[in-house]
Amino acid sequence: MKFVDEVVISIEAGKGGNGCLSFRREKYIAKGGPDGGDGGDGGSVWLEADTNLNTLIDYRYQRQYRAEHGQAGMGRNCTGAKGEDLVLKVPVGTTVIDEDTKEVLCDLAEAGQREKVAQGGFHGLGNTRFKSSVNRAPRQTTKGSVGESRNLKLELKVLADVGLLGLPNAGKSTFIRAVSAAKPKVANYPFTTLVPNLGVVSIERDRSFVVADIPGLIEGAAEGAGLGIRFLKHLARTRLLLHLVDMAPWDGVAPADSAKSIIAELEKFSPALAEQERWLVLNKLDLVPEDEREARCREVVEALDWQGPVFEVSAISQQGTMQVCQAVMEYIEQRQLMEQDDVELAEQEQQRKDRLAQEARERIEQLRDQHRAKRRQGTDDDDDWDDFDDDDYDVEVEYVP
Repeated sequence: MKFVDEVVISIEAGKGGNGCLSFRREKYIAKGGPDGGDGGDGGSVWLEADTNLNTLIDYRYQRQYRAEHGQAGMGRNCTGAKGEDLVLKVPVGTTVIDEDTKEVLCDLAEAGQREKVAQGGFHGLGNTRFKSSVNRAPRQTTKGSVGESRNLKLELKVLADVGLLGLPNAGKSTFIRAVSAAKPKVANYPFTTLVPNLGVVSIERDRSFVVADIPGLIEGAAEGAGLGIRFLKHLARTRLLLHLVDMAPWDGVAPADSAKSIIAELEKFSPALAEQERWLVLNKLDLVPEDEREARCREVVEALDWQGPVFEVSAISQQGTMQVCQAVMEYIEQRQLMEQDDVELAEQEQQRKDRLAQEARERIEQLRDQHRAKRRQGTDDDDDWDDFDDDDYDVEVEYVP
């Protein structure tokens, strides 16, 4: 299955049916009078969040959608049939944006949520509507109105509570394999992860959270380098970020320098994302000699001047991973309770998410404009940046029994 997280489609609601101009003509009935019926309303266009979908691939190849027109009115005061509504199913977590005005129309964040995005045209009136004591044979009718039409941009942002950050080969995919049933590809070379992977971490019965693994970031990602910049928007809905640091890097780069480069890219991409709650996870400690582990970990913490929680783990051997998951679960539950009790805090959290989503959208659009300008000038060597969604990649969501 292809993973497509952004598409632009055109929708058009149905036109209302025209009113009918008709007079009653029956044997033995003189001057039967007007009997033209009204037309039917045009069908509207709705978007519905469906839990069975996890990609926008269906809208990659068919871009235009039209609802059914209303039927015209008929004689004998028969009203035309109403046009059938068009319901387009999208994955949960889809944001709908008017491509022309850039207005965010709705955010389908709950299963079964349905929103109207184009109103169908209203019916026309038949000549029966215009009869009166002084106008007994009216010949006036009205036409049905045209339905709304829009160009919509659909953006899919995965619904996850926790997001994983780090350089390529930092062990993010190994970590998600260790704590959930998800099985993303793992290999000993960079950029193994090409699309976001979701895993459901079950602490105990009725206590679980969703973790998202996005492609690794590299230096210069905020300017479009690498793959991770395209998927940072998927972290807009998360409550917590886990910053994984490779303590035994294959390229010999100091772990502290690698961590600093990720933080710098976050600040360039979205200040709101950089301000989000972030925990430090020092990974691959099984590859570090025991007598050097404490010193290396302390060196990273001091170099970053880190004040938040720090965890020392080995994802491949699952050493320390359960402690991280339990701490994350407690943090999420505590945060949820605080937002339930404090309406102002919940509003602030929603405003932060909206600001993060807007900053991500503007940054990605800015990068696209820059690449298009370079392509027109013939100076852009990255021909695949705009067409990344056309490639075949898999995205999976697996649940622990």
